[in-house]
Parts: sequence; C-alpha cells; structure tokens
Amino acid sequence: MGAQPLEIDDSPRRELPDYLSARKINEFVYCPRLFYFEQVEGVFVHNEHTVEGAVQHKRVDQEDGSAPKPEAIDEEPIVVRSIMLSSEEHRVIAKLDLAEFAQGHATPVDYKHGRPQATDEGPTAWPADRAQMTVQALVLRANGYRCEEGVVFYQKTRQRVRIVFDAAAIAEAEQAIADAWATAAASQIPPPLVDSPKCPGCSLVGICLPDETRRAQAEEAPAMQQLGLFERAIPRKPPVRETRLLVAPRADLRPLYVNTHGLSVGKSGGVLRIKDREKKTVQDVRINEICQVNLMGNVQISTQAVQELCQSEKPICYFSQGGWFYGVATGLNTKNVFLRRAQFRLAEQPWFCRRLAGKLVAGKIRNQRTMLLRNHIEPPRTELRELKQLIERAETAASLEELLGIEGRAARVYFGLFAGMLKRDDDWDGETPLRFDFQKRNRRPPRDPVNALLSLAYSLLAKDLTVACYAVGFDPMMGFYHQPRHGRPALALDLMEPLRPLIADSAVLSAVNTRMVTERDFVTAGEATSLTAAGRKGFFRAYELRMDTLVTHPLFDYRVSYRRLLEIQARLLAKTLEGELGEYPVFVTR
Repeated sequence: MGAQPLEIDDSPRRELPDYLSARKINEFVYCPRLFYFEQVEGVFVHNEHTVEGAVQHKRVDQEDGSAPKPEAIDEEPIVVRSIMLSSEEHRVIAKLDLAEFAQGHATPVDYKHGRPQATDEGPTAWPADRAQMTVQALVLRANGYRCEEGVVFYQKTRQRVRIVFDAAAIAEAEQAIADAWATAAASQIPPPLVDSPKCPGCSLVGICLPDETRRAQAEEAPAMQQLGLFERAIPRKPPVRETRLLVAPRADLRPLYVNTHGLSVGKSGGVLRIKDREKKTVQDVRINEICQVNLMGNVQISTQAVQELCQSEKPICYFSQGGWFYGVATGLNTKNVFLRRAQFRLAEQPWFCRRLAGKLVAGKIRNQRTMLLRNHIEPPRTELRELKQLIERAETAASLEELLGIEGRAARVYFGLFAGMLKRDDDWDGETPLRFDFQKRNRRPPRDPVNALLSLAYSLLAKDLTVACYAVGFDPMMGFYHQPRHGRPALALDLMEPLRPLIADSAVLSAVNTRMVTERDFVTAGEATSLTAAGRKGFFRAYELRMDTLVTHPLFDYRVSYRRLLEIQARLLAKTLEGELGEYPVFVTR
C-alpha cells in the first residue's frame, strides 16, 4: 500500500522573544541553520573555539561604569565596558564589549578571537561581524547617540578593523534583522550549508549533520519524488563530493560502571570519589573524563555528586544487581520541546508508525542474517532464505501486529542458529573448556549463561539509546513500534531493534568466544542464572570494546564508533520527524 504524506503544521509553533540579540544576528548571517538551532531550539555546545572566545571575553564582560548621556559627551574620551542597550523599532538588543565616547560620538568596539577577512584592499571585518557591529550602531542611535563607525579587534592577529556605518551597511543589517525574525517564526529549519568551510569549526556540527542530511535527502529523492513526499526537503542535485566526517570518529569520554554491592559515590571538587563500606577510597574518577555513570544494584550516590553530574550533563543510569535497567537521571539539557511535540503527534498516526516500524524490523532481520553469514560455522541455506523472505514481508506489512509476528518468526530462526556462532568445546586449547549450552532465547529470568549475557547486553544498549534520546531532545518513553507501557523506554527500544545483533549479540559472542567471561562468572538459583560482579566486569569490557569499534556507515561511507553511531541515528530520526528527511535511514551493515 502507498505511503501517506507527512502533514506539516504551518501554524505558529512558538512564542517569539521580545528582542533578538546582536550576537544572534551575527549567527544568522554566518549560518541561518546555526541561528535556528540556538535561537529556536535552545541548543548550544562548546568546542575549543567557543571556549577560547569565552575566556578572551572575561575581561570585557565585566561592567565598568555607565555610559554618559548623549547630550553630556564632551571632548575628553570616556571608555565604558559591557553596556546593554536595545532598540524598540528593530526589536534588537546588544551587549557592547566596549564603547568609546568622545567628541559627541559613540564608537562600539567588539573583540573577536579569530582573524579578519583578507582581501585585496587589506584586512576587513567578516560579514557576520559587520552585521553584529551595525546592530550595535542601531541600538546606540536608538538611544540618542551619534554613531558613525565601529571597531572590531581580532585577537589572533591583534588587528583593529574599522567599520563605517553608511546607508548600505544600515540597510544590510536591517534586512538581516527582518530575515532573522522570519526564520525565528518559521516552522521549518533552514537547509544546511553546501560543502561549506564553516562547518568543520562549528560547535553544533554533530547536531546539524549538514553533509549527512544532504546525502540522505539525495539518496531518498527518487522514491520521495515518485510518492510526492517532501519535495521542499530534496536537493535539486546530489552531493558533488563525499560526505565529510566533521566529528571525531570516537568520543574521548568513557562510561563509568560502579558494579560492586555496598559502594558509595561522593564528590570532591571535580572528582567522583568511590568508597567501600569502611569509607576507604577505592577509586577516584575525574568528572570531565566520563560521559555517564552506571550504578549496578545497591550503590549509594551523594546529592552533591548528583548535582554536579546533572550540571555537567552526565547522565546517571540505574540498574538492578542483575542488570535490569531501571532508568536515568539527567540535568535540564533537553530543551527542544518542538521535537517532542512532533514525536507525540506522529506517534498517534498509524500509517507513520507502521511505515517506520517496518523499516526497523526489516533492518533488524537484515543484520541478524548478516551476523549468521559472518559468524556461523555453516549457516543453513533454508534458514537464510527464510530470513530474506521475512525481510520482504516486513517492508510491506499492513499492521504492527503483522510485524510482531514477522519479527517473532525471524527471532526463532536466528536464535535457533545462535549456538553455531559460539565457540565449541573442542575448539578450545585450554584444559577446562567452556560449556555454554544455548538452546533458545529465554528471559525473566534467563536460565543459562548465554541468555544471562544477552539480557544484560540488551539492558546496556537500551540504556545507551535512552541517553541518546535525551541528548537529542526526544521523550524516550513514547515509541512508534513499541507501544507506550509504564516505565518502558519505547523509543529507545525502537532505535535499538536494528542494532541488537550488531552491538549486543556481537558483544556476547566476543565475551564468550574470547573467554572474557567463563563458567566461574555465573551463579544459579533455581532455574535462574546470573552473572557475578567479576562476570559483569568482564562483560562490561566486552561491551565497551564493541561500542568503541569503528564501523563504516553504509549511507555516508565514513567510519565512526558504534557509540557515536547511536547519536547519529537518533538525530537522523529527529530530522525525519521534523520533515527534513522523508524516510528514516535505518543502519544496516554490509
């Protein structure tokens, strides 16, 4: 059956601010998409350039006296720092780094950490800096001051560049202000820049994904044009160059696992201090070196540590001693309410849920089939053929109930062959071979070591995708394939489906086949089997090694770690819900 077009709500989406700042006009001229992210969606991320600029502004950001009244300016120069003025006519506000008042004139001075634009006529201010300075001139004039020129001081080269506020500069700034207000009121984000040299140094490039967005649009263009979907989001020409890898392939920060019963986590300065029951320090961990904290079972954490982690936007994830994922505590770093509104609106559309769920399930079965082809001793052709047929059925399923049946059948085939991917007893050279017998998938509780590992792996992956959902701005509890249920991160489970075989199952195979876990790492109680603390520690290592593995993205043709991939996929789903992409590009390995 044909896909239905995604209806875009063109009614006003938000309450506009009273003023736009001169800094935001600078961002709009530099990149309208950057302006939209920061002004409309409230997104901001630091990188080395923004940190350097903030440090250089510390001195000029300190208030130093008050500006003289326009009629009181005399011949003797007066220098005032950090002045806040506004213009009601243009609805803009500006904080001047510095202003010089002399001979009846006001001259704004702005400090930039970069270098000026090189031209044949010599160094000049960049267009975005010129627009920002002209806005400062407008607010000075609106407050009765004469302002004919300004100065931009570029820190890199220690050069002062003068800007004349003539009629052309004023008209250019007024047009930029009007365009910025129109963008702030629009319901659609501006398109990404095309192969721009601005993108690599932008702190929001990992959120914007400019090259990835255009590449995905170009890939889906033929199908979308045939269906009449998202014509305004499709570029007229495909990308003329390969997708640039504009973010680091791996993240520098690592998760912290606190795995032993009875430990406590406190804070001392910028350090998390982990202590045992006798209050002896077991380990110190710098907060700026971790990306999240995982607490397994009966582990205490102090209020001071929670507050510091929330302020630093480091999620705290809670698990039972057996590895059941309870939930996550995080700071107020999720501001994009408009994405969540689109998420909830589309979750009520059966056609959209069915279309997205079909792609997720088909991607999962593809990846299961690939795992068997790569790792099974001798995968039976009959079962491989059946999985291929189930992929085709999933892509054309008419309901979520039909998809559940297809997914269940694929799981029975896949897990029926799972033992063939485990290293056999006679493959071992050691004196005490491992005996991981696996017959079928079972849970709640898992009744053998392999199922215990699979359950823990799925809990860890669900946790990481829940964190990714929060980072992007989703509500992880509202899904499209997995329907809402109390306490279940349905959207995280949706995103998880295609990645289960590639991350969780692969980590289990590595842990068993490379002896990161052994029979000694499990305990049984009745029919239930669970990992010991040492066993969990060994599996955490296997899981994190898998998350740190580089993989080639099939759509963008660059290599990133699986941990980085989780956020990229979550952001691609966000772009789908907001109308930038017509179809969610499910990750499938080749």
